[in-house]
Amino acid sequence: MTERPHLAVIGAGPAGLAATLAAAARGVRVSLIDAAAEAGGQFYRQPAAALGARRPDALHHQWRTWERLRDGLRQHVAAGTVTHLTERHVWLVERESRGFTVHALLGPEQREPSTVRADAVLLATGGYEKVLPFPGWTLPGVVTAGGAQAMLKGFLALPGRTAVVAGTGPLLLPVATGLAAAGVRVAALVESADPMAFLRRSRALAAEPGKLVEGAGYAARLLRHGVRTLTRHTVVEAHGTDRVEAVTVAALDRAGRVRPGTERRVPCDTLAVGHGMLPHTDLAETLGCRIDATAVHVDEEQRTDVPGVWAAGEATGIGGAVLSLAEGHIAGRSAAARLHGREPDPRAWAPAARTRTRLRAFFAALDTGYAPPAHWTALVTDDTVVCRCEEVTGGAVRAAVEELGARDLRTVKLLTRAGMGWCQGRVCGPAVEGLAGCAPAPSRRPFARPVPLGVLADTDPADPCAEQ
Repeated sequence: MTERPHLAVIGAGPAGLAATLAAAARGVRVSLIDAAAEAGGQFYRQPAAALGARRPDALHHQWRTWERLRDGLRQHVAAGTVTHLTERHVWLVERESRGFTVHALLGPEQREPSTVRADAVLLATGGYEKVLPFPGWTLPGVVTAGGAQAMLKGFLALPGRTAVVAGTGPLLLPVATGLAAAGVRVAALVESADPMAFLRRSRALAAEPGKLVEGAGYAARLLRHGVRTLTRHTVVEAHGTDRVEAVTVAALDRAGRVRPGTERRVPCDTLAVGHGMLPHTDLAETLGCRIDATAVHVDEEQRTDVPGVWAAGEATGIGGAVLSLAEGHIAGRSAAARLHGREPDPRAWAPAARTRTRLRAFFAALDTGYAPPAHWTALVTDDTVVCRCEEVTGGAVRAAVEELGARDLRTVKLLTRAGMGWCQGRVCGPAVEGLAGCAPAPSRRPFARPVPLGVLADTDPADPCAEQ
């Protein structure tokens, strides 16, 4: 009997789950590798069973889709066609003569090595929040919008009693409504986008009426909870000593500059702020995959330009769970066919492809409206910390450019140490780029996350104990 081909899927969010089920149903042995203890990713994040949540579905929409994915995964795990490897933090995918080796660190402490060998790899690594600095953003009580949502979904915990939700992007709506429904007084939803920008793209947006209805539902819930919405506004500064006590918000003019005299102070003990999402491309970059702007480049089958590597979901462009599901399904079916030595038939995933086309167009139109204020860097004072890991200020970054002649991000990094800390520039990268006036560039990191030297020293390419 011929052994089933082996596919390693990295990431157990919507894209990874859809890809796993599609490939496993078509005769492929799948190792689903994820950093979390449970499947679902950020979108389907679940509270721990020990918390005894009576209605975990109340924190989610598309709950039936999650149940279908969860039950399908359980069935394949029970049948032995899928191995679900949890708490594996992947730091490198290594190309070899006959396939790939996935290197990970096991458990919360991320010190014990774990490896998986496979014939092909599917990257479903998701996205992360874009964070832009402003005076006071390092105060306790200032969290990312996604961080506030994760606390609520995963731990049934509230970040505070009175919150301001601010920044830009569609994530702010579910965060504000979720916090309000959980009992937090949301003092204001501060959105920097101009509503007129969406009216100018009404034709593209109207092609997805379901998304518009979803947005209207969030707006209705905000009204029901008495949440004040301030559009074309931004946070100028967070105030406090031991933690945030208030924020100053101000209106923006058409050019994206703060309008003098419009500042107002809003008392709060929590600021949940976010400026959109960015694709996680670290593993794709270490493999040598082509990166277009900030996303992994894929073809109509979700294949990257590296043979044997597929990518799906937010890593290929931010577009939400439904788009991720469609891309994951296509990638899983394509990988299954090619691992069996067959040419895929695109007609087999035609409905998913149509969904992908529509949603990519929808989110492309949405992205042009949801953008940080054009002149956000003017709010970053010289003593504002930009890189938290290395405590590099805005003034240090500006001096590197204006006084020391830095012309690219790498030189700024060498001169200031911005991006040399634990996060390796994942948090501060966009801010440093903006302040320095540098174009985004793919990273040159050899590994996707920090790795203990002991693990590197003990890594054996012929390890017979690798997880298969």
